Amino acid sequence: MSNASPTTKQILRDKVNARKGLLVPGAFNALSARVIADLGFEALYVTGAGVTNMYFGMPDQGFIGLNELADHTARIRDAVEIPLIVDADTGFGNALNVRHTIRTLERAGADAVQLEDQVSPKRCGHFNGKEVISCAEMVGKIHAAVDARSNDGMLIMARTDARSVHGFEDALERAARYSEAGADILFVEATETAEEIRRLPQALDKPQLVNLVIGGKTPIFNADELGDLGYGIVLYANAALQGAVAGMQKALTILRDAHRLDEDPNFVTPFAERQRLVNKPMFDLLEKKYADK
Repeated sequence: MSNASPTTKQILRDKVNARKGLLVPGAFNALSARVIADLGFEALYVTGAGVTNMYFGMPDQGFIGLNELADHTARIRDAVEIPLIVDADTGFGNALNVRHTIRTLERAGADAVQLEDQVSPKRCGHFNGKEVISCAEMVGKIHAAVDARSNDGMLIMARTDARSVHGFEDALERAARYSEAGADILFVEATETAEEIRRLPQALDKPQLVNLVIGGKTPIFNADELGDLGYGIVLYANAALQGAVAGMQKALTILRDAHRLDEDPNFVTPFAERQRLVNKPMFDLLEKKYADK
């Protein structure tokens, strides 16, 4: 019997299949990932919207490319040891592009990759004006994703944005087709009523993700209740981002108005805590280890 520790892919698969509402925040860079892991969360989501907002200062409308996403994924993978779910938008093209995307993100350290059925360039699932590709085209993309992964443990998540375009029943039908095509996790984006949220786990066979966007179209539920309903993942993709922006605005408003800013933990993370989060003590030890004797 092997004594090998389970991989991050197996850990994520087991937690998702348990359908107990695994609470997953989104990370927009390596430091936010370290904060998430440090607080004890068991997985994180590399958010395309968050990376676009924080890296480019632009809205979530398809501006990020595969290279930027892979770079962020690799940096986050190096910073934390918990499983990574990576938002790959539309897969950056057709089924052949999806094949390349999966291989690239798998090498970068992804444990799960999310693909969606929007027309490219995509937009935030809670923006108006979305369009979706045909169900058949998305099925081909999922087949390509499943075939492309070199490790069968890596999870493929299929998201449909059809709820806002064609209605809830069409979204359900698409999700069922995506499941048949081999998706491991299903994600019906931008559900708009509590009834829809309660219905989804019973209507589809695979574990599902529910995305709670603060200020978005989907009603906010407690994660424990969503776990009781049978959801595999409860996602807060940009809670960290919105909290970080609020913190920056609060601290910088004080600086602007008072012309000074002291080390008040109500407004800024203390210097020592900042160094702890970026592993400064470990680098100090390494510096001593490798110093000239």
